[in-house]
Amino acid sequence: MLNSFEVFIFIYSSLLISSYIFLAALSMINIFRYKAYNLDSDDLTLYDSAYAPGISVIAPAYNEEKTVIANVHSLLTLKYPLYEVIIVNDGSKDKTLEKLINEFDLVEAPFNYVEKIKTKPFKRIFKSTNPKYDILTIVDKENGGTKADASNAGINASVFPYFLCTDVDCILQENTLTKMIMPFLKKGKKVVAVGATLRMVNSCDLESGRLKRIKVPKPLIPRFQELEYMRAYLLSKFGWSLINCVPNVSGGLGMFDKEIAIKAGGYDGKSHAEDMDMVTRMRKYMFDNNKDNVVDYIPLSCCWTEGPPNTTVLNRQRTRWASGLMQLFSDHRKILFNPKYKLMGLVVYPYAFLFEFLAPVIEVLGIIVLILLAVFGQINWLMALIVFLYSYSFAILVSLLIIILDKTVHSYYESSKDIYRLIIAAILEPFLYHPLIVYYGIKGYITFLSAKELSWGSMTRAGLD
Repeated sequence: MLNSFEVFIFIYSSLLISSYIFLAALSMINIFRYKAYNLDSDDLTLYDSAYAPGISVIAPAYNEEKTVIANVHSLLTLKYPLYEVIIVNDGSKDKTLEKLINEFDLVEAPFNYVEKIKTKPFKRIFKSTNPKYDILTIVDKENGGTKADASNAGINASVFPYFLCTDVDCILQENTLTKMIMPFLKKGKKVVAVGATLRMVNSCDLESGRLKRIKVPKPLIPRFQELEYMRAYLLSKFGWSLINCVPNVSGGLGMFDKEIAIKAGGYDGKSHAEDMDMVTRMRKYMFDNNKDNVVDYIPLSCCWTEGPPNTTVLNRQRTRWASGLMQLFSDHRKILFNPKYKLMGLVVYPYAFLFEFLAPVIEVLGIIVLILLAVFGQINWLMALIVFLYSYSFAILVSLLIIILDKTVHSYYESSKDIYRLIIAAILEPFLYHPLIVYYGIKGYITFLSAKELSWGSMTRAGLD
């Protein structure tokens, strides 16, 4: 049995390494294609156009008093000719709504709220008496327990054909809307969703809700997550986008076709993996109706989010993510290996199942087998050292490649010290950060199987200065 497991691990590891090499090649091709065909002049043309499609920017908020004001000011200064900002107060128990009312001169206003997607009860709409904030709408509703339910309320209140969903701890680049709407306008096939790269706002310099200087986080936990995000977006999602196999669009920053989103039923109000669930529901709707569709990604960093500052908050975040991933495969199990859903059923879901969902389980089993082999004196320690050094070197090589690709896309960091910090993170990550992610993944699965409730609002914010 142990020999069989060793063969399985060898095959599994070989497939995983091969997939990284494959995705790296796809990502490099896609980056050069993107830089050749997406020009800054396109932004100016769109910004000056009378035909630019309207976009609704939706940001759910639950107990976000520390970050909500800076974020809303940031959203109100985006450069786009036709958009609105919708903040959904999801039954906050702190001063989130009170601060919004005072800062933006809000009053309760009549509004034709149509519940196209079922949510927890809607209460009221606030609008500003100050013309400077006329694009701002505040939706007040009962707490739904998930970000997904709050996002659905924002969709119900929106008036434009496209919506961008983000978080209230996020700071967006001012050209985010012009960059993210482009795939909808340029692609030949029907684009249902578009994503972009996220980074950590921790340690960045801010001024009036805008990024003044971008820095790599100094604390290790958000620094590890910055590197992890760069890999996830530039290597994985942007690589997959070349062959239309994007698994999900981040809940922190995603733009969607509203008509398709509503027809697909919107977000699953009970989901804690709302990002992948939404993309799955939209693509499933399109395939069920025999319609081609595309989920696209752009390699630019358009959003900076506040990452967990410590292991306590990281624990809450990753436990919820892992529980949501198990919930996703439980809800959409019929898609796995189903040719009806084309690449989504034959590539996207099998890959996510094998190398994301099963990865923590296989790693824990591997550790148990390693301990048993050591106890019974069945380990060739020289070969074990060679395998370890090979795996460790490959992991660092992948991270270094991502740092190079990131600089190819755009030089975000002004100081070389930031690059050195990322390299240090790449060296330490396998020992300090990855074991935590494996542990939280297993914990999330157990949480789901034990039917424990998870709150989407448990992320503790340090606040943005």
